[in-house]
Amino acid sequence: MYVATHAKPLATTITGSLPRPHWFRENLKGRPFLDAFNGDAIYREQYSDAVAALISDQTRAGLDIVSDGEMRFDLDIGGRSWFGYAFDRMEGLARVDGSSRATGSHHRGFAQRAGTAGDILSEFVSTLQPPKVVGPIGPGALQYDAVWKVAQRLSARPVKMGSCCGQMLDRQAIGGFYQDRREQILAFSTALNAEYHRLADAGCAVIQVEEPCLHNSGGVAGEVPFSVYIEAFNAEVADLRGKTEVWCHTCWGNPFAQRLSQQPSYRPTLSYLAQIDVDVVTIEATENDGAEIADVAAALSANTKICIGVVSHRSLQIELPDDIAALIRKALKSVPPERLLVSSDCGFGRQGMSRTHAFYKMIAIVRGANIVRRELGLPDAEISANEARFIP
Repeated sequence: MYVATHAKPLATTITGSLPRPHWFRENLKGRPFLDAFNGDAIYREQYSDAVAALISDQTRAGLDIVSDGEMRFDLDIGGRSWFGYAFDRMEGLARVDGSSRATGSHHRGFAQRAGTAGDILSEFVSTLQPPKVVGPIGPGALQYDAVWKVAQRLSARPVKMGSCCGQMLDRQAIGGFYQDRREQILAFSTALNAEYHRLADAGCAVIQVEEPCLHNSGGVAGEVPFSVYIEAFNAEVADLRGKTEVWCHTCWGNPFAQRLSQQPSYRPTLSYLAQIDVDVVTIEATENDGAEIADVAAALSANTKICIGVVSHRSLQIELPDDIAALIRKALKSVPPERLLVSSDCGFGRQGMSRTHAFYKMIAIVRGANIVRRELGLPDAEISANEARFIP
């Protein structure tokens, strides 16, 4: 169900994460969010101010849909909290001291790099701290609804809430309780579905879930068939589209802002991507200059919107608005404006760039979109940060 993007052609947003303000030094350190937010005055003040500052940055940049910058995540190594926030709070999981060996498998190139001392991915994997599954998996103290409420009350614009998918959590976790991987994957997905429904019932207008482990595979299924990942992903988002707008974020990897596949392509798994039950699919389109936008558009239902990345989270170079406009025009050759959304390729957090770089990339997104909006006779988005009269 289209909520945030209803009647908003070329609506702009970012994937979700943003660099932490330098002064936000507090961490949850495994605590449930509400325990810290309602019981720790210093954490409450720093967290609230950080979310308010980042929503202000997005608003001044002119984005239509904003995020809380994923400030619930601890200041960890390489973005471990993308998994770790769930690992540390879901029921049925226990930390294994000194372990960094997960159940699942990645493609060969990732495994080789992760096992090579001196490679940045080795540092990420060695600090991942995956848990062992020791009992029935439940949502535990994820408290996504509370996290979203703190952010949404700071803005009149819809706040998008993103989550790591259950299939990726299964890939990183150490098995042992369930009989097989399919049962474990579905357990993660079912638990997260319950959490998403609480979030949707609270009023969240956009729930964004990471893709079901199709990419970074070379298009070849590993221990788990792609059909099981699709089954689990659809169980994870089951019945949500009647309540809110559901997005699937496809990702080529982002630990330390690193791409996990050297020659990424959506084409090998498009037939599976077309089976997911969502309203919007996001794709990274910057680094290959939108080479596969038409393929993705043709594979998906005409009722599914496509959100293209127009700025890179891996480069510190700020994209030029004219270049962004050119990429949007390319997309419009195969996607009508009412079906097209505009974003970053992936998140700006995960120790990838400074807050300043992220801010000007967000402005560039909207400046580029405004060029095309004017060409289509659509109204500009206001970019207060772009107003010369406000320069002191």
